[in-house]
Amino acid sequence: MLAVAVLAAGKGTRMKSELPKVLQPIAGATLVERVLSSCEALEPERRLLIVGHQAERVEHSLAAHSGLEFVLQQPQRGTGHAVQQLLEPLAGFQGDLLVLNGDVPLLRPQTIAELVERHRASGSAVTLLSARLADPTGYGRVFADGAGNVSGIIEHRDCTDAQRDNTLTNAGIYIFNWPKLAAVLPQLRADNDQGELYLTDTVALLRPAMHLEVADPDEINGINDRLQLAQCEAVLQQRLRQHWMREGVTFVDPASCTLSDRTVFGRDVLVEPGCHFRGANQIGDGCHIGPGSLLENAHLGRNVEVLYSVVREARVADDCAIGPFAQLRPGADLAADCRVGNFVEIKKSRIGAGSKVNHLSYIGDAELGEQVNVGAGTITANYDGVAKHRTVIGSGSKTGANSVLVAPIELGANVTVAAGSTLTKDVPAGSLALGRARQLVKQNWQPRQDAADAAATPPAAAPEPR
Repeated sequence: MLAVAVLAAGKGTRMKSELPKVLQPIAGATLVERVLSSCEALEPERRLLIVGHQAERVEHSLAAHSGLEFVLQQPQRGTGHAVQQLLEPLAGFQGDLLVLNGDVPLLRPQTIAELVERHRASGSAVTLLSARLADPTGYGRVFADGAGNVSGIIEHRDCTDAQRDNTLTNAGIYIFNWPKLAAVLPQLRADNDQGELYLTDTVALLRPAMHLEVADPDEINGINDRLQLAQCEAVLQQRLRQHWMREGVTFVDPASCTLSDRTVFGRDVLVEPGCHFRGANQIGDGCHIGPGSLLENAHLGRNVEVLYSVVREARVADDCAIGPFAQLRPGADLAADCRVGNFVEIKKSRIGAGSKVNHLSYIGDAELGEQVNVGAGTITANYDGVAKHRTVIGSGSKTGANSVLVAPIELGANVTVAAGSTLTKDVPAGSLALGRARQLVKQNWQPRQDAADAAATPPAAAPEPR
């Protein structure tokens, strides 16, 4: 049996943020969400989150994660004190306890799985993750023999100068035999310059103790400030881009693009510079994205082109072309072979196959059939100041430039709307609709002479003073 405890009680003062540190975003997820996802494959029987600073806010942010148990640490007196809070919730538990830190987001699931496997194979009371760092300043040092048996861990601030020469550091990730840990937790003492209870002190009380040295030291990078947050973001972005390039995606300038780990690409996708992917995107085979595009929770079919455009919570079928400078807002749904051109905005609308909205138009709360041609500057006036209304345009219809369709309104199939028309009533199929003021032309017209003379005569000068 396995229980996982995530330490997430700290304030994160150095972040200089109203947001709790574990809720800081990184690659499309919060720090604590990323830590929780790293151990999902282990399928633990219990998942406990030790919270403290803004505990209610942290709990609320994780409301969608079922099965979490929240344990309050108040006040926060160190990592040992945090794990002491589990004595009651885990009373009678006979399995292993994996302890993770809510501000260490780069651990790979396979590394955690290897740690658990090493622990169980060795029969250790505790197995900890270690890393050898070129600059170990600030990290506790692990003292072990060549077989991996750990004799103790000393925090950096408590090390002698000679002990600080040891570059094998404690990553702060542990797996314990819980009954053995529970027996020694009450023995912890705050005999250090911080006046805190260190979980590391349990290692000296438990035998046997082992360590697993991680191959990639970046995995144990913790986050205490914005600089470290940016550094970890860069590592995650590099991992994601490298993964998808190995899967057949071309990034013209990888460093200029950012991804979320819920974005999935097909084969032969071309991503040009300056593109950003947020949330859960599905990008089909052969798509061409960018340059300069933002996609968020978008679903693109095969061979879609998106240039200098924004696509949010929208669906685009095969062989469509979007942009440049278009915006597909939530609820936009394009069938195959559509064209959406420059300075077009589409919101909560279904666009039928082969339809074109090429220039300077707003389509909102609308249903367009197939092979509809929307003229430049066409507007569906969907809001009456109180409620939104639908516009329906039948297949094969055409709107002229600068047309306004005042919803609710329905145009049948094969309707032609004359340029400059404002329509407020339904139009039957096969009709020509005009809704504009009559043009008035006055031939041989000149402005009134007296008005023209007055306009041409400069104002009289003020009299000079005597």
